[in-house]
Order: sequence, then C-alpha cells, then structure tokens
Amino acid sequence: MLLIPIVTFGQQNQLADSATYLSDVKNDLQVKWSKNRTINLVFHGHSVPSGYFRTPIVNTLGAYPHLVLKKLKEQYPYAVVNTIVTAIGGENAERGALRFDSDVLSLKMDVLFIDYSLNDRNIGLERAYKAWDEMIKKALAKGIKVILLTPSPDTKVDYANPDNELAKQAAQVRKLAVENNVGLVDSYNAFDFLYTNTTELDKYMSQTNHPNELGHALIATEIMKWF
Repeated sequence: MLLIPIVTFGQQNQLADSATYLSDVKNDLQVKWSKNRTINLVFHGHSVPSGYFRTPIVNTLGAYPHLVLKKLKEQYPYAVVNTIVTAIGGENAERGALRFDSDVLSLKMDVLFIDYSLNDRNIGLERAYKAWDEMIKKALAKGIKVILLTPSPDTKVDYANPDNELAKQAAQVRKLAVENNVGLVDSYNAFDFLYTNTTELDKYMSQTNHPNELGHALIATEIMKWF
C-alpha cells in the first residue's frame, strides 16, 4: 500500500494569535544583561503615530509609540527597547510604500506597526489595499512581525452610519490582517463606546482627527495586549 505523507502547513487566512505571535520577542524582552539585545519597534504611518496633537504641535511623549515604550519598560525592566517612528504627517499609504525600502526596511526591526487609514480615505480603498499589501509582504519576507492598526477617530465622521468611510477602511485593514496572518490593533473598535456621544469623544481628541494623550493611551493599551 502506498503511504502518502501528511504535510501540515501554518495557519493562513486568520489573524495572528496575540498569545503566541510575538513569543520570540517577548522572550528576548526578558533576557538580562549581558545576554540581552536591543529590541526595535517601528511605527510607520501618518500624523497620529507621528505625535501631532493640535497641528502644528507635535507631542512626541504623549503619542502612542512613546506610551507603548513606557509601558514596555514597566513590564520588561531588563529590556533595551527602541521605538522608532518613521511616520510622516499628512502621508497616505501609497507614499509610505514608496519610501518603505529606504526608510523602513533599512532598519533592523523586530515588529512593524502600520497606521495609515485616516489619510487613505483620500486615495480610496483599492489603492490603499495595494500599498498596505505591498508593505506587509515585504516585511514578512524579511522575517519581521507585522501588526496593523485600524483608524483612530475623526469627529467629522458620521458614526451612526455603519457604512461610513472610516468603517470601510477599518474593515479593509482587518481583511489584510487575516489574509496575511499578521497582528491587528483595532483602534476603530477601541473608541466604539464614544461614537454615540460626540461630547465624550471630544474628551479623547486634541482636534478633529488627532487624539489627545487620553486617546493615544487607548491605542497604546490595545497594542500592549500583544506583549
């Protein structure tokens, strides 16, 4: 009788498991001197990860990349961690993809976070999808762990309409995360409890499309679930 070997492939077409996806990184974060190494996290995107609050003020220390660094150091006191921001205010994913090789892949990173959806409304879903997918696949080919972020709020959006522009962008980011079996930080859903009350939402915003430190803290909390 001919025996056919059974080949088991990795799970595809689902989100990465937050309990295991960054296991190697989390292990390295716990290693003490003199066997430890530097862990690099890169945040690629637009004005929100750049730290813009009320434009043109840039509050780097109040933005989620820095808040994540602070939380990581509380959790992993022996770790040497860098949070590197390659985000540019006003940029969309197409522009981010054009400089991806030179500005992002040139860095020796462990985890890449991508956050472009607020500005991708200007280029549409199809073009945004192509740019995100290109960046994700390039990073994965280098063995980099990738975590995608759905959009943070814009107070001009009609959240009563479940088919609003940001909801569509969020759905596409979730789709990309599933298709590429990478991580997801669902910022859109994290702010969901505020969408029915614009007065309460304003308490988390520094201007219409930029969170304040309270809003950034919500995003940082979601990111920390991966660590």
